[in-house]
Amino acid sequence: MTVDGVKQPPSGPRAELKRQAIVRAARELFLQEGFGVGMDTIAAEAGVSKVTVYNHFGSKEALFTAVITSALDEPLAGESSAALEGLAEAGDLRAALVEAARTWVHAVRTNHEVTALRTLVAAELHRFPELGEAWRHRGSEGHHPAVAGALGTLAEQGRLEIPDLQVAIIQFYGLLVFPHMVFSSYGTDIDEGLTDRLVMSGVDMFLDHYGPRSS
Repeated sequence: MTVDGVKQPPSGPRAELKRQAIVRAARELFLQEGFGVGMDTIAAEAGVSKVTVYNHFGSKEALFTAVITSALDEPLAGESSAALEGLAEAGDLRAALVEAARTWVHAVRTNHEVTALRTLVAAELHRFPELGEAWRHRGSEGHHPAVAGALGTLAEQGRLEIPDLQVAIIQFYGLLVFPHMVFSSYGTDIDEGLTDRLVMSGVDMFLDHYGPRSS
């Protein structure tokens, strides 16, 4: 199928299942062998033909980009996402933010596959300008919907004053998870005690800046 002369990937429930299988297989093999792994090997691992892989993604570069963009926000799934969504109902916002941050930071620190994928991106980024473009086009709100939703809701409730949501999202990341991403890229970790102090002080700094001002 083509739209304006551009071939569209297969669609429908069966096609989506195949796409997910391809992404899972590619993720595992990229982590094991790097970008040099062959598309035929990925196809075999996914249980599909190489033609099917190309029909869905068009190129290894596009498949690599799909793997990365689907994986790097995994720490915000599951319990982390639920904790962020629960902030709107919290009576004690600081305590709820601290617990949500602890859950999120724990996921960041313990998801070693995502850490390895970030390292792989750093090694291969010169090949993939489209990876950076994909992230830029989505923007902070589009790329981090759980954080954007939680902070946006708190602002609508009047519990935070956020004039620029995009800036607030990046600052939230900067205070809570970026230190762990930076240290892990150097092959080291921040210990548990310092991690908890960073969480508590980071939440306090965020609330000091964005908490509602008394009139």
